[in-house]
Amino acid sequence: MIATLVTDHRPTRLVACWDDDWRPAFRVAAIPSYKAHRVSSEVAAETPGPDVRPGWVEEVPPALVAQVPVIVEVLTALGIARVGAPGFEADDVIGTLTAREVARPADERDLVDVVTGDRDLFQLVDDDAGVRILYPVKGIKNLLTVDQAVLREKYGIPSGPAYADMAILRGDPSDGLPGVAGIGEKTAAALIEKYGTLDGILAARDSTDPGLTATQRRRLTEASDYLDVAPGVVRVVRSAPVALPASSPARPVPDDVPAAPADPDALEALVERWGLASSVRRVTEAFSQRTAG
Repeated sequence: MIATLVTDHRPTRLVACWDDDWRPAFRVAAIPSYKAHRVSSEVAAETPGPDVRPGWVEEVPPALVAQVPVIVEVLTALGIARVGAPGFEADDVIGTLTAREVARPADERDLVDVVTGDRDLFQLVDDDAGVRILYPVKGIKNLLTVDQAVLREKYGIPSGPAYADMAILRGDPSDGLPGVAGIGEKTAAALIEKYGTLDGILAARDSTDPGLTATQRRRLTEASDYLDVAPGVVRVVRSAPVALPASSPARPVPDDVPAAPADPDALEALVERWGLASSVRRVTEAFSQRTAG
């Protein structure tokens, strides 16, 4: 995947963003059902019900668990930045690094491409700031470039923040987010088109605005408790404590795409131990070709 991205897109900077906490306490405190269905069945059996405390083990195939430390070691040996933040998900790390880049002066900032199969991060799309999502449709060779035009075409919403508002209203069973009963994706998009933002919709709910039907007003009112806390769960954090030794004041994460492996001896040992010769060769060739090109 890394070799393909470097070869096809020629980035100058690259960061692998990590879940230091896959189910952060602040999100569970707001919505206890958040990812509760992913907690290990053994743990869930000890404490039945949706209010499963954070910090318990996510149910993951053993074969995948074994690969993660190897990935960490290989990234380190290659010299590819890998960052997380205690108590935060990878989405929050991505949101924070994106916000930092966008905050730089326009003539100094780089365009940001977020490579992810998680549609939640569509909320970061911002044409003016140069932030896009590269979404794998069928593998890393077939990426959909998601910008505001794509959001408009596929979802009927105008921007990344509007996507987050739609996601709040719609909910997401895969994350344990109930949404507003009876308001699906199309209705949510139509309400955002009419009122601009979630706040605008809620202001209409609380007034006598005739643009809402009686049923929509009732459903939004019944979901008040959820809507009070859902924005803090669905919207990615833009100020997570992501920190590594600074390469410069403007670049708090040393994230240049390496021209060559950072630790060739360690990389060779990993190649021999885990049979990674072809994969590592593709990555190092992509590095050298990018530098040469």
